Amino acid sequence: MKRQRRNEILVKQVVDRLKTVRRERGLTQENVRFDTDLNIGRIESGRHSISLTTLADLCDYYNVPLEDFFKKIVTR
Repeated sequence: MKRQRRNEILVKQVVDRLKTVRRERGLTQENVRFDTDLNIGRIESGRHSISLTTLADLCDYYNVPLEDFFKKIVTR
């Protein structure tokens, strides 16, 4: 079985951006978990890659277009 590819730099930036957006909205991890049924603590730990679907759901919840979310992400 092949190992899943993982870009640690990208994962860290996505996790950091998610934390920033959540905090800017004055939300706790508990708030997000209750409202979305997503374990945001596990996501924000960066131990697991987040799916695009989950990221899109969180961006909808935070009212941030995916385009804007990725504007501050640099992969190089």
